[in-house]
Amino acid sequence: METHTLPATTYNRSRIRLAVSLFYFCQGLAFASWASRIPDIKTTLNLSDGQLGSLLFALPLGQLATMALSGTLVTKFGSKKVLTLAAALYVIALTNLGLASKGWHLGVSLFVFGIIGNMCNIAVNTQGVAAENLYDKPIMSSFHGAWSIAGFTGALLGLVMINLHIAPYLHFWIITGLVWISILINNKYLVGGVGPANTSKKRLFSKPEGALLQLGVIGFCSMATEGAMFDWSGVYFKDIVKAPQALVPLGYASFMVMMASGRFIGDRLIARLGRKRVLQVSGVFISSGMFLAVLFPYIVTAVVAFMLVGLGVATVVPTVYSVAGRNAKVSPGIALAMVSSVSYLGFLMGPPLIGYIAELASLRYSYAVIGMFGLVITLLVAKIRAINQ
Repeated sequence: METHTLPATTYNRSRIRLAVSLFYFCQGLAFASWASRIPDIKTTLNLSDGQLGSLLFALPLGQLATMALSGTLVTKFGSKKVLTLAAALYVIALTNLGLASKGWHLGVSLFVFGIIGNMCNIAVNTQGVAAENLYDKPIMSSFHGAWSIAGFTGALLGLVMINLHIAPYLHFWIITGLVWISILINNKYLVGGVGPANTSKKRLFSKPEGALLQLGVIGFCSMATEGAMFDWSGVYFKDIVKAPQALVPLGYASFMVMMASGRFIGDRLIARLGRKRVLQVSGVFISSGMFLAVLFPYIVTAVVAFMLVGLGVATVVPTVYSVAGRNAKVSPGIALAMVSSVSYLGFLMGPPLIGYIAELASLRYSYAVIGMFGLVITLLVAKIRAINQ
């Protein structure tokens, strides 16, 4: 928790919320820009599915390597300073991905991209929590919604760049310019302050309480699905659906727009149907979408399938975090850290897993395996008492 240095007036709260939302947006835009050009970079470097899967693993390795360091930096210097610097460097790391001419070049660039991306993640989510504390209502989902909208925007921009035959390197520099402008305008409205010296000594990676571990597994399944869609949807449309080059980003865009929409309507659905039912339906949507894409790999059916998957993952992680924060046995901060740690492993491991299975069998088999994760969510939710009706 950070010390607030800005007065919590209505005007300031609104401007802070907008600023934090735009930092979420910029981070999502940078990541989506990379994801939209993965098929092009894969083709340029002449990579197989297995080789691409191995190289994609460099990104989560970079994130894991600096997880403790990022938390320390945010605690010592404050999320405002760390986020401002890391966000600027994040898009510089993005441009390096467009320079890769060999596989190992891409691997090194992804590792650096992961390091700086993790610093952005820790800092921007700390800002999200601090901004939410200025309000009398939850607003965190809207921040994640901004990230999702950025993903959709990035996919559309990628589609434009591809059709204009703009190389990834120049494309990424255009994104860098847009992000830097946003940073210059909005960084002064971030919540300032430095974390307190005395923090909980509870170890982040200590064994989670039973219900928290189950919630973490649900989050793992959802984030593994997200990772599969982020990194492999373009490749799936190109290699399996056989979509024309100009329509390759369409799968990613359809997934992202539905995930964003689901996050903005999720709170209303939960209020009407209950957390348990929404999570169970979400699992069904994930499985149905994945299996539809596997069984009917055509442009129209694949777009519908990816839209179902987007709706499926939209509310899972926010709902899991909400339930974890209400755990009676563990403080909210520690509970969220435990659940998010387990969940995040899915995002890290999903894309490489897709590549390895695709190399051994087919990319369609990989997506079928991910489809099983939706069934795990639906079945596991029914057994967790902590999730109310």
